[in-house]
Amino acid sequence: MSPSKDIYKSDFKSIESTLNFDTSVESCEPVEIKLENNGKKEKVKGFNVKLKDTILFPEGGGQPDDLGTIAGVPVLRVMRQGPEAVHFITLALEEGQEVHIKLDWERRFDHMQQHTGQHLITALADKMFGYKTTSWELGRQRSSIELDTAAVKPAEMEALEAAVNEKIRAHVPVVVHLLSTDDPAVEKVRSRGLPEDHAGPIRVIDVEGVDANMCCGTHVSNLGHLQVIKILGTEKGKKNKTNLMFIVGNRVLKYAERSYSIEKALTGLLKTGADEHVDAVDKLQKTVKRLQKSHLTVVREMAVLIAQNFNNKPDRGHFFSLHNKDGDNEFMNIIANEIGFQDTVIFLTVGEEKGAGLFLLAGPENIVAELGPQVSELLQGKGAGKAGRYQGKSNSLVKRAEAEALLQEHSCKLATVEV
Repeated sequence: MSPSKDIYKSDFKSIESTLNFDTSVESCEPVEIKLENNGKKEKVKGFNVKLKDTILFPEGGGQPDDLGTIAGVPVLRVMRQGPEAVHFITLALEEGQEVHIKLDWERRFDHMQQHTGQHLITALADKMFGYKTTSWELGRQRSSIELDTAAVKPAEMEALEAAVNEKIRAHVPVVVHLLSTDDPAVEKVRSRGLPEDHAGPIRVIDVEGVDANMCCGTHVSNLGHLQVIKILGTEKGKKNKTNLMFIVGNRVLKYAERSYSIEKALTGLLKTGADEHVDAVDKLQKTVKRLQKSHLTVVREMAVLIAQNFNNKPDRGHFFSLHNKDGDNEFMNIIANEIGFQDTVIFLTVGEEKGAGLFLLAGPENIVAELGPQVSELLQGKGAGKAGRYQGKSNSLVKRAEAEALLQEHSCKLATVEV
């Protein structure tokens, strides 16, 4: 359930009461859910807790959930079930237990800035250019608005950014209204529709003179609290849509700080002023490409010489093995083709000696078919082959010597058969 007063909007006069709240536990049920950890979803066992009242916002409407603690236990997720918020924690609480909630204010305020910023951008993009918002996402680093248009002009985004920041400087109030479903005022409110499980009054966020929109999310009480909005750019979206990327408030300050740190580092590395960074990097990239091309030419010429040197040996034998740190697949294939592998077992690897790399096994088809998978296993790799070749990627070349010994043993058998 949610508190009787609207704590999803702050006026900065009572932040302490927004940060802390006393309530009681209504239910605590064991559950297993998936949580993201370093970009991967992992199953976590814990408890879904319902409280008599809460100050923690459940995820919804494009906005992530609040985090905080209940009785000192970290809240890892808050989900909405109809009109109720369900809090996921990893320690059980007793039904009826009195508990203290503490809100992660930094996360809450960041979400408030981004969400109110989205309302402002959406409203003015519609009023100025007729671009409707079809969806939005509050991301960890930046947020995006999907506009119902196939393309926008750079000048339009410049004008939009200027307009939203003008509203911020005007300190326009943001007011919350709670309307009944049969209130005539509901018809005048911008909305993409209510959830099927909606219950209770309709919550409207009114940016005075700018926009009134149905919304359950957390918001500032005055546009001045947004500080600044930066539109980062646009990119092509799906089905003739355009995605507009933006950041608001403290994220703009952090973005400026990161950008300056990167600029300062590049100035030291490139020995040029910031205005010349792009040209300097472009020149470096072109130089690197030329050097890489020259290097590959030399390596491939070396491959021919290596093969010729082996072929010219009177006692060349029936086994050839070589590791080269700087080679590639073409380098290995040139050697194999130049030597010929109808009666010779050829084992070639490239890459770091004890790290990842590439490998090629060539030779009589029966030997390659038998030993290819074994070599791949020793090199912790994956490979495939046909017609006397087996090649692939290796995750570790540490056991290269073992693979070489295995192949050399079979090449000796080949020589014995010929004799």
